[in-house]
Formats: sequence, structure tokens, C-alpha cells
Amino acid sequence: MNSELKKELEIYATQIRMGVIESTYCAQSGHPGGSLSAADVFAYLYGKEMRYNPKDPKWEDRDRFVLSKGHCAPGVYSARAYKGFFPVEALKTLRKSDSFLQGHPNMNTVPGIDMSTGSLGQGVSVAAGMANAAKFLKKDINVYTVLGDGECQEGQVWESFMYAAHYKLDNLCVIIDFNNLQIDGRTTEVMNIQPLDEKLKAFGFEVCVINGNDFDEIDSAFEKFHATKGKPFAIIMNTVKGKGVSFMEDVCGWHGKAPNEENYKTAMAELNAKLKELEA
Repeated sequence: MNSELKKELEIYATQIRMGVIESTYCAQSGHPGGSLSAADVFAYLYGKEMRYNPKDPKWEDRDRFVLSKGHCAPGVYSARAYKGFFPVEALKTLRKSDSFLQGHPNMNTVPGIDMSTGSLGQGVSVAAGMANAAKFLKKDINVYTVLGDGECQEGQVWESFMYAAHYKLDNLCVIIDFNNLQIDGRTTEVMNIQPLDEKLKAFGFEVCVINGNDFDEIDSAFEKFHATKGKPFAIIMNTVKGKGVSFMEDVCGWHGKAPNEENYKTAMAELNAKLKELEA
């Protein structure tokens, strides 16, 4: 990845994080931790990887994206807002009763949302179905889905993995945000899913394990995805929950808690400083 593109993506990821803090603060609810950990892959997907058109969100030949961990909607909303799907100012209406931006993605109200999600384990099933449909229709369409590591404790996730491997869905990219924290604590203590890479390989996946907060490693993983034929691809991203906001990083309590005024000012000051550094 050239340095110019990398800088653009780093700026975009910082903007996404600012949108996450802004929206959850204004809502006084929501899930900032996992939205922040996945901000870099959201930036890569919408900044480089996926084919889409913000002016025509239902463009038939677009790539599809399913946020299987639907509670991290603030991250995806922010990513889409900064790419012109809707005004950035709308992020301040998150979870308001009259807003189109509810706590979990709604394909009926939010431009560019390909599937309504929220119940963990279901999004990846839909993504696999979309990928198979694209194959059946002989469409050059890739399907991307982001799961949480805690979500991988759901049995339906593994049924979907079996399905994807059985139908050789090499147009499906499963991205697992492995920040090792879920609502009740560390995933290794609540319900250990390790070794996740070996399990996915046993289910018929090509697997890549990376630092999911490093754009060079993210870029390399997606190159491998495009080079893989005949089997689905999984990227296990080792990330930091709350990434980019010092007091939120690797703290379980920020899974589903909104920042108060003091938290908001501190977080935005840190992110604004990061943005100025990148734009200098």
C-alpha cells in the first residue's frame, strides 16, 4: 500500500471514530467499544475495497456488506456518512425516536444497509446466502461480513461456515473483530473459542490472522482473499476494543456504554489531535 493511500485511510478511520463518539454521546446510549476496534476495517472496506455508489445505494452490481455484529452500527453509520450516503450531521440523531439511524442497522431506513441485523449469529448466515445467490446469478459480486469474537460463540455462526465451505463461496469474506472482550468480560474467560483459526480451517476456510488496526496488514489480507479460489476466506483481526480513545482501550465497560460530557470532550480532543497530526 502506498503512503498516500495509507494516510487517506488513517484520516478516514479517525473521522469514523469521531462519528462513533459524537453519535453515542448525543444518543447517551450505544456501543462505542466494538465500533472503535473495527473502525480501521470499516475505513478499508469503504475507502478501498468495496464497489458501491452512495448516489445509488441499491445499485444491482454493488458488493454487499453485512454487519453481523449489528450493535456496532455507530461505526458503519459513521463510515457511510463520511462517504456521502447521508449527511454527517445525521449521526447526532442516533437512537432518537424519529431518526432513521436506530441502534441496529435497518435496511428499510438507512441508505446502503444491505441487511437488518442485531440478533447475533444471523448476519453471517444472510451474507453466505447472498454470496451463493451471486454465484447462482453469475454476478461478479463479493460479500463481506464483520462478526464479533463473542458472536462466534453462537452455533448458527458455525452452521453458516459449513454452508459457505460446502458451496465453495470464494466470493465471501468473513471478517472477525477479535478484540477479546464481550459484554460480560474476556471471551477467553466467558466462552473460549480458541484456536479460532484452526477451527475455521477445519470447517473449510482459507484463514488469515492479522493485526486488524494496521492498514498494511489489512491490505495484505484482502489481497489474499482475492487470490483464494474454491473456498471461503476468513480474516481474524486481532484488535483493541475502544481503539483510538485512550481511556476506552481494552476496557470491557465500554462495550455498551455511552460517553458522558467529560468523556466526550476528552475523546474528541484526542481524536482531533490525531486528525491534525495526520493532515499536517
